[in-house]
Amino acid sequence: MIRFAHSEYLIFLSLLPILLILFWWSKQRQKSFLEKFGDSRLIKILIPSRSLYKQNIKFFLVWLALGFLILGIANPQIGTKLEEVKREGVDIMIALDVSNSMKAEDIRPNRLESAKQEIGKMIDKFQNDRIGIVVFGGESYLQLPLTMDYSAAKLMLSTIDVDIVPIPGTAIGSAIKLAMSSFAAGEKKHKVIIVISDGENHEDDAISAAKEAFESGVIVHTIGMGSPDGVPIPVYDNNILTGYRKDKDGNTVITKLDEQTLRLIADAGGGVYIRATNQQDELDSILKHIQSMEKKEFGAKVFTEYEDRFQYLIIVSLFLLLIDLLISEKKNKLFTRWSVFRN
Repeated sequence: MIRFAHSEYLIFLSLLPILLILFWWSKQRQKSFLEKFGDSRLIKILIPSRSLYKQNIKFFLVWLALGFLILGIANPQIGTKLEEVKREGVDIMIALDVSNSMKAEDIRPNRLESAKQEIGKMIDKFQNDRIGIVVFGGESYLQLPLTMDYSAAKLMLSTIDVDIVPIPGTAIGSAIKLAMSSFAAGEKKHKVIIVISDGENHEDDAISAAKEAFESGVIVHTIGMGSPDGVPIPVYDNNILTGYRKDKDGNTVITKLDEQTLRLIADAGGGVYIRATNQQDELDSILKHIQSMEKKEFGAKVFTEYEDRFQYLIIVSLFLLLIDLLISEKKNKLFTRWSVFRN
């Protein structure tokens, strides 16, 4: 496995194509100037030692040397020892509501975006826990299987929106069952489901699903998104508010946070219910519950020893610069006679 100890320096590689463009531009300017100065054949006679070929070679040597130097400073390292490291953690499945009502703006910027931001902050605090994501509307889908790749989890989280589930509705029970099936079979503890929703469940019996999960050793927590007072669901077109969602009779749809349902789900699942706020610190309370749980041990294969390889790239860079110093921009008199470098 290859990694860079100082990957932040790789950004300087973007200078290389810029230097190529500048070199091409300067050559075109030089050519244009000489054409104005006089006939190209006459210029070759007046400056017989001038070698465009050598100028190009010298530039590309320096250009390559700079590239190898940047890679050397970034310090590529090769993993030489693979070990299975024992870690202790908890398996956490997040069931995220992506129904249309999650676009309501009683929490800024809206319920869904606030939930995603809060999940992202929680992922940043993980160390040895595995995380997975289930999204649900009228149906449920496994968006991310259990993983310790937190970068992949945050990338997947950023792609989630209400149109990711084509069937409208809110089926919390289905989401809990899908999250249950995503855990390893046979274990009776170390597992948590966090349901993040406005609680408007019209599709199934979520309380029975939470009770079944708890009987299988899975704790179910719930976080309520929104206000019990109710707000309309905005409709945007190219980020411009065009109105509010209406039902089939033309009436404006009002979405309310159903705290009672979410409390009952958490009670049945042996967990806690917390109402979300604009402070986005609700998951901190649930994290405290998770951290107090008994952890399970699992192994992960990781490279534990790396060897530096920067010295080889630096040597190549210095070698190319040395060749550049040894090459003169003028034509060699011997080769000029044979027209090897004649331009």
